[in-house]
Amino acid sequence: MLSVSFLEKNFIGACNDFKDSKIVMLGMPFDGTCTNRPGARFAPQQIRVESVGIEEYSVYFDTNLSDLMFYDAGELELPFGAPKEALSTIEKNTDEIYKNNKKILGIGGEHLVTLGTIKGLLKNHKDIAVVQFDAHTDLRKQYLDVELTHSGVMYQIAKLIGFENIMQIGIRSGEKEEFELMKKYSTLAFNPKELEKFKDKKIFVTIDLDVLDPSIMSGTGTPEAGGLTYKELMQWVVELKNYNIIGADIVELAPDLDITKVSTATACKLIREVLNIL
Repeated sequence: MLSVSFLEKNFIGACNDFKDSKIVMLGMPFDGTCTNRPGARFAPQQIRVESVGIEEYSVYFDTNLSDLMFYDAGELELPFGAPKEALSTIEKNTDEIYKNNKKILGIGGEHLVTLGTIKGLLKNHKDIAVVQFDAHTDLRKQYLDVELTHSGVMYQIAKLIGFENIMQIGIRSGEKEEFELMKKYSTLAFNPKELEKFKDKKIFVTIDLDVLDPSIMSGTGTPEAGGLTYKELMQWVVELKNYNIIGADIVELAPDLDITKVSTATACKLIREVLNIL
């Protein structure tokens, strides 16, 4: 019998039993509709590897990760280049998580994976709102005549829950038609106090890491200058703690695009904080 200790492949602080958990972390390694620089499918694996480098303790919430009772379920096996099949797999697994009275923290992967999660969530919850952190509008009806892409994920979600149930933060890139949609439905928000709009809603939080400025988050497929600082993003996350958050995901890390691994380390730290609001 070996007497040495081995590093786990799970995210730091994860509990050992699905039954005991309150939150399920689920990897969604898919980037089959990437429109710029691919590589987000490698994020879930690298996030787990790099998580050992962060502390379990959250200064923002005065908690340890091991107190949060989250289970790391590993990664889904998703077919490369087959978005409908990938979304179906995500939907089925999300549905199963909520049927077991748990919440999901999805780790992408590209942003399209959020659509599968929302579809699974809607089988168990009604009257939900989605709060999106992103550099991009993601409201394209089509991209190169294709509906299911990461650049149109929020448009597809809006068709399911209504534009009135979407809030968008950090947006600074998109087509004119998309910005006109945001203006029409007043989805763009600038101050955490605007979350009051959803005080009676069940909220799903989706964070595209390119919401952060490229000086902080260079390891992403479509970086956009002029983004939020980490502290600015955390002002929103801390405020979200006061609301009914029923699930979240963190997407669009492309770890191999940042050889310093700072982007991956930042993603790990953000995951720790988002776990605290679930």
